[in-house]
Amino acid sequence: MPLRIQAITREEHLSFIRSRPSVSHMQVPSWGDVKPDWRAQSLGWFEPGGRLVGVGLVLLRSLPRLRRYLAYLPEGPVIDWYAPDLAERWLEPMLAYLKSRGAFSVKMGPPVVVRRWNADAVKAAIADPAARRLRDARATEHDDRAAAVAERLLGAGWRPSDPGGEDGFAAGQPRYVFQIPFAGRTLEDIHAGLNQQWRRNIKKADKAGVKVVQGGYDDLPAFHRLYAETAERDRFVPRPLSYFQRMWTALTAEDPDRMRLYLAHHEGEVLAAATMLTVGEHVWYSYGASTSRKREVQPSNAIQWRMMTDAHALGAAVYDLRGITDTVADSSHLLGLLRFKVGTGGEAVENLGEWDFPLNRLLHRTLKLYMARR
Repeated sequence: MPLRIQAITREEHLSFIRSRPSVSHMQVPSWGDVKPDWRAQSLGWFEPGGRLVGVGLVLLRSLPRLRRYLAYLPEGPVIDWYAPDLAERWLEPMLAYLKSRGAFSVKMGPPVVVRRWNADAVKAAIADPAARRLRDARATEHDDRAAAVAERLLGAGWRPSDPGGEDGFAAGQPRYVFQIPFAGRTLEDIHAGLNQQWRRNIKKADKAGVKVVQGGYDDLPAFHRLYAETAERDRFVPRPLSYFQRMWTALTAEDPDRMRLYLAHHEGEVLAAATMLTVGEHVWYSYGASTSRKREVQPSNAIQWRMMTDAHALGAAVYDLRGITDTVADSSHLLGLLRFKVGTGGEAVENLGEWDFPLNRLLHRTLKLYMARR
């Protein structure tokens, strides 16, 4: 029997999230406040007896001059993705509800892991001249359930979103991320898992007098100055300071520990800064920034180690370094970032990616043309 879907309060949504060990930070109620260009709504899936069994944060955005919406559930919804009746019981009621509210297309990101590569496997792929993509290397772990989920989605009319450009990054959320498993490990175990260069750099930063401190709202301008410098150096378009100020205000109002800011100081100068997000047992390194000056004192390694230490103290099961390129060719300008993350001794993780369901095919095609011209 299909589940019933209806709008729920932020309090109901948050209570359900708190009952789960791990949920994306993009599926908490406050994430809708971070995105003012979208209209956010909390959805609940209910059993016939009235028990809440799933939630989703849906972001609605209209096409120019139309009162029809793209409905987007980033890294969600929070439902039973491995249910054999996934389409009929969980997704069809969602599509019907969103269509009745004016949605012409639905995009979602199933939090379903396909494959994992440990650090040695990633390093071997980088060193292999025949390997162009991470998927060319043998995975160290493969979840067969992901293929079944993909088959159910395809059979129900869902289609994978555009995979993105040559670097493997799509317009939505990254399909490939890098994570460090913390569950069942001591901080000493995690430190021992870092490669020799990482351990050396952490020690060098400490010896040079780099001090990593936890900042607050008033320190966001200092973070943003480094972030803008990083954007110019690494060739990406930076978000404005107001985005991070709104993000801080919204997330910390929901939970004081939802977002943290760290700054690495050396001789009175801020050399690196980073934001950290926490939902349950999952901690993300969200945004990072650094200056090109004084790189020899290794502030980026110092700030990461402090964040890992604090995440472990919070009881994190996973420390998530977020997106990586799936390109392992020497020509990729993102390979340096991948090597930096591999040095932590963690693992590359491939998710199922984002999926689209066009409720109105004409408007869906119009949206794709609109996005391609932006």
